[in-house]
Amino acid sequence: MTRQRPRSILICALGGEGGGVLSEWITECAAHAGLPAQATSVPGVAQRTGATSYYIELLPEPAPAGLQPVFALVPSAGRVDVVASSELLETARILERGFVSSERTMLISSSSRVYTTVEKMQMGDGRFDDQRIHDAAKAMAKDYRTVDLEKLANDNGTVISATMFGALAGAGAFPWPRSTCEDVIRAGKRGAEASLRGFAAAFDAVNGVAAPQPIEAPAQEKLPEALPADFTALPAAVREVASHGLARVKDFQDADYGALYLERLRMMMKAAGDAADPRVAHALEEGARRLALWMAYEDIPRVAQLKTRASRFERIRADAEMKPGQILIVTEYLKPGAEELADMLPESLGRRLMRRVEAGKSLPFLGRGIHVATTSIAGNLMLRTLSAMRKIRRKSLRYVEEQKQIEIWIEAMKTALARSPEFAGALAELPRLLKGYGETHLRGKTNYAVVFDTVVTPAIKSGSEAMEAARLRKAIGAALADPESDALSRLLAEPRNEPPQLMAAQ
Repeated sequence: MTRQRPRSILICALGGEGGGVLSEWITECAAHAGLPAQATSVPGVAQRTGATSYYIELLPEPAPAGLQPVFALVPSAGRVDVVASSELLETARILERGFVSSERTMLISSSSRVYTTVEKMQMGDGRFDDQRIHDAAKAMAKDYRTVDLEKLANDNGTVISATMFGALAGAGAFPWPRSTCEDVIRAGKRGAEASLRGFAAAFDAVNGVAAPQPIEAPAQEKLPEALPADFTALPAAVREVASHGLARVKDFQDADYGALYLERLRMMMKAAGDAADPRVAHALEEGARRLALWMAYEDIPRVAQLKTRASRFERIRADAEMKPGQILIVTEYLKPGAEELADMLPESLGRRLMRRVEAGKSLPFLGRGIHVATTSIAGNLMLRTLSAMRKIRRKSLRYVEEQKQIEIWIEAMKTALARSPEFAGALAELPRLLKGYGETHLRGKTNYAVVFDTVVTPAIKSGSEAMEAARLRKAIGAALADPESDALSRLLAEPRNEPPQLMAAQ
């Protein structure tokens, strides 16, 4: 009996990435080379459009005359020769399932990420550490190669299946020459030229051959907003953040609001003193970033402004790869609550509305989800009307309350910058807790107040900023760790280190 071990290839992709096309390309190449092959797939339904696995077995040589090879329908753990993944977390999934062997498997993975719902829903930065996956892949695979296949696909106007095909061919996964792969792509005709470009780019990249880059003159500093002369002495990183912050604040309201942003930065700069100190520079940079985000908070007029912006529809058209003449309907899901409505009303009316709600009296049309087609005349006009209400924003309840809290934070920043750059750097990050609107905003606002009252205010009053810097950072991290604030409550319940007391002179 003649036995030939087939070559096994496992392809891991997400829905819509062309994994099926890639599987067909490989089997067609095998047919052109006269090699028996079989492909199966297991579709998945998951949060990131569905993870689909394609399994291919083929003989590296033609089958002996009169014999029909028998292939497996599904891969076996530790017995796969080549694994190709279109996304890094899919690579982790395959590692966890045991398909990658240190004695046998060549693993090719895109370094790109499609973030999971769990990562996106975190209050802070919930992204998984990519380096842990790379380290595991290096330890568990016989040969590990990683390239940003998604970027190569985008750069060449194609889909990731073409770059995966090129990476597989470039890594030597196939028992046929490169020309066979290119002939099969050409036979597809539609999008063949773009697919060939992506194939070639990945073929070179997987072997460490960089694409030629045009020689350009050093780029000059291009900032969205020009800063006044008194900002030129700041480190470049601080100037860049301040320029972007100024542009954001002016877009949120107007030029006068931008001037207020700069004035608040000047107050922190004056208190900081030596901006050449890296600790001070970090505090100023983070302070400039968080101040801009705080001043450009999300209220109903801001959300409406962003949803009706022309650039947004252009981005949607590009993401959907729309062709001329095609029509796309964009529908927004909105669920306005009493707090959002009160926030945009004049202060007196807003407070009256909140007293009514707190008394248990309901309001019509609030708290119910509604669908608004932004691409319709009526829907677009409604959101544009809400957007126009930013002209009276300075009289609104939310504006008054936010500016009051910002001023308190600015005063604390001034004191901290003068006494302890480490504490100032942590305090600059405290507004990270303030984000979004509705319940998310209320939860963050509560956590912010708790941290400020229990950590920041006592430290400033006692002059123990340097000792409390680490505790403040831990409190911020705990507040971002879970929506129920259990971690923050446990941290604040821990006994704190009291500042040393000076002995009275005898």
